Amino acid sequence: MKSKRHAKILEIIGKYKIETQEELSEHLEQEGFHVTQATVSRDIRELKLTKVADEAGRQKYVSWNEKLGDMSEKYHRVFREGFVSMDMAQNILVIKTVSGMAMAVAAALDTMDCHEIVGSIAGDDTIMCAVRTVEETEALMERLRKITEN
Repeated sequence: MKSKRHAKILEIIGKYKIETQEELSEHLEQEGFHVTQATVSRDIRELKLTKVADEAGRQKYVSWNEKLGDMSEKYHRVFREGFVSMDMAQNILVIKTVSGMAMAVAAALDTMDCHEIVGSIAGDDTIMCAVRTVEETEALMERLRKITEN
C-alpha cells in the first residue's frame, strides 16, 4: 500500500502544482487513499520531496531527483565552460580548468554523481581527484570527455 501511495504522490505532484500537505492529502483522498497529516508528512520526508518556486513565484512540491535532473544540465555546462584538459597519473585524475574556475568545476563534479571519485582538491586552475582504481579513472575520463563534446 505504501509503495502505491508513494507512486501516486509522485504522479500527483507531477500533474498538479501542490503547495501544501493539505492539498496533497485532498488529492490522495480523491484517489482513494485515506491518509493522516502525519502519514503525508512522513511520505514527503521518505520521498525526499522539496519545495521550489514555480514560474509565478509560488511554491510547489517536486521530487528531489526531478530537481537534480533539472540541474544536471547546468552542472554539465559549468563543467564544459571551465574545462581545459585532463590527464591521469595512475588513479589520480588531474583536470585543468580556465583560470579561476577550478572550484566551480569541482563543485559541478561533486553533484554529477561521479561515484568513482573518493575526494578532490581544487586550486585556481587545477583539480586533483583521487579515484579508487586505474580502471575507474579511465572510465570516468571517458564519461567526462562525452560531457565536454556536447
